[in-house]
Amino acid sequence: MARQPSKKTRKRLLGITGIAVLAGLNAPAALGLAGETYHAYTISRPSYQATYGSWTRIDIPRAYRTNAIHAALLHTGKVLIVAGSGNEQKKFDKGSFDTVLWDPKNDTFKKIPTPDDFFCSGHAQLPDGRMLVAGGTARYEQLDGEVRRAGGGMRVKNENPDKAVVLKKGTVFRSPTGVTYVSRSDVTVPRARRDQTATYDRAGVMQPWRTTVTAGEARVFVEATEKGPRAVTDTEAQYEIAGLHGEDAANTYGLSEKITLDKQDFQGIRAAYEFDPRAEKYIPVDPMDKARWYPTLVGLDDGRVLAVSGLDDVGTIDPGDNEIYDPRTKKWTPGPKRYFPTYPALFLTRGGKLFYPASNAGYGPAGQGRDAGLWDLRTNTFEKVPGLRDADETETSASLLLPPAQDQKVMILGGGGVGESRRSTRRTAVVDLKKDNPAFQDGPDLPQGTRYLNSVIMPDDTVFTTNGSQDYRGRSASNILKAQFYDPKANTFREAASPTVGRNYHSEALLLPDGRVATFGSDPLFDDRRNTKLGHFEQRMEIYTPPALHRNGKNRPVLGEGPAAPDRDGRATFATDHPERVTKARLMRPSAVTHTTDVEQRSIELGLTKTRNSVTVEVPKDPALVPPGWYMLFVTDAQGTPSEAKWVRVG
Repeated sequence: MARQPSKKTRKRLLGITGIAVLAGLNAPAALGLAGETYHAYTISRPSYQATYGSWTRIDIPRAYRTNAIHAALLHTGKVLIVAGSGNEQKKFDKGSFDTVLWDPKNDTFKKIPTPDDFFCSGHAQLPDGRMLVAGGTARYEQLDGEVRRAGGGMRVKNENPDKAVVLKKGTVFRSPTGVTYVSRSDVTVPRARRDQTATYDRAGVMQPWRTTVTAGEARVFVEATEKGPRAVTDTEAQYEIAGLHGEDAANTYGLSEKITLDKQDFQGIRAAYEFDPRAEKYIPVDPMDKARWYPTLVGLDDGRVLAVSGLDDVGTIDPGDNEIYDPRTKKWTPGPKRYFPTYPALFLTRGGKLFYPASNAGYGPAGQGRDAGLWDLRTNTFEKVPGLRDADETETSASLLLPPAQDQKVMILGGGGVGESRRSTRRTAVVDLKKDNPAFQDGPDLPQGTRYLNSVIMPDDTVFTTNGSQDYRGRSASNILKAQFYDPKANTFREAASPTVGRNYHSEALLLPDGRVATFGSDPLFDDRRNTKLGHFEQRMEIYTPPALHRNGKNRPVLGEGPAAPDRDGRATFATDHPERVTKARLMRPSAVTHTTDVEQRSIELGLTKTRNSVTVEVPKDPALVPPGWYMLFVTDAQGTPSEAKWVRVG
């Protein structure tokens, strides 16, 4: 006898049939409803989800909804969602800065006191599991035509070798002609340097020591107290600082840089903090030497962190004054000098070199720093890598070190023209860095030109890519509600279930310890196709469950008890009831992502041996392949079904 549909299925089918009848009676609205209902029915079927996966939305309590500008997975399994002022100047002006800690396992949220505006900061995982956060926002931009008071940089000099000078926000600088300017942030001017050198006369007899004093210097952005062009100047002059008296007044003064009514870009801060996942709070460390907004922070093979690029304290792109943070001393030192556009994607590769696939986000001239290449930090040399199609459309592109990391292949996906260009590309390309003369080779095209594509490495060695928009910041209703998997071995895409929430600029995606993918944020310029209604930040969160978890989720591999770190030989043994089902083991570094830039995520292939009731994994000892830190250990079966992750510390 033929199997009859269930009562629930019959009701669903009857509903669809009824809507179809209405559509046949010349009801145009019902046509759309019928299509939506049938689509909802289709994507809810187990057979569909076993092939394409599924999406669910997370119900976030109103008090914890925020503008997710940055997202990072911590070794506690919780996700740090950082907004700072969240691209809302009203919040910035109030000093209202947000961080939310989300626990995916229990679906709970917690607000974290946020001491500075980390909007558009940089971040990196540290070896002990803390998260380094550096830079952020000192001032919001003012566009051409909006600037009413002239502004620019003021270099502040301190000729006193005995003490530093602290000038608070609002300090007044007075020009020789009486025009006054006000500082827009605190500034500490270091004390002068006193040097003594021995001197000798012609007969070689030693003379009294000669003392020279080199003034300490710092820079601060100032704005005219009066509106209009009278305060505009491009002539350097010495400025008196109001409120100083005696020696302080004699030793401390300002030297103006160019002060104009031109567009004033966002300005960065020097502040740096470590977020402690156990204490769940930010801990201040020494500030950077340079202020940075839109910087990239990338971990090195020795556990230190390199900070690169960004807009400085007067809104000028950094010329290449990179610096390195040492988590042992909590201090910064100068790094190798090299210019990059803001938020450059830099991937740690063999030999400790950094590969730049030309992916970046936001600021910098079109003709500078746009070539892909390998950067040797030890010699500070840069070897260009050719072959990239649409090389003028790498801004807002996605890129990643393909799994497994031992293959040393880097992929770039999509991207667009510089700035607010309408151009976007379908191009993907892959470069094999193990070759003697590496060059990009075309990969499969994306379904359409795509900016802001979020790409996540999965435990089965595929790459899940989702969302993005065809135009700048989703302009002209160009969000792309599509997702796909990339298979590095086959060099092909296959379709995945479509997200229901559009995401473009200021959106993120990351892998969770249970094998699902979380997506956050989006900051569209407009909310309509005609670009007449200003956009609103997308605060909804969606979770993607991959097909393997629908097929075999109730019978996934399980790792039992095991160590929190490998032994001296790099081995770690975990109990499991069915070792025969385990076919692969991967060590996966947790993401720290912003602006489509995630230089943290990587997946390392592990050696695998099995006994009757355990599996032993072996971690490679190359720190350029496995930089020190906490990792998720996944094992998968022959169908690509992942276990839940175990956290393991390496190095």
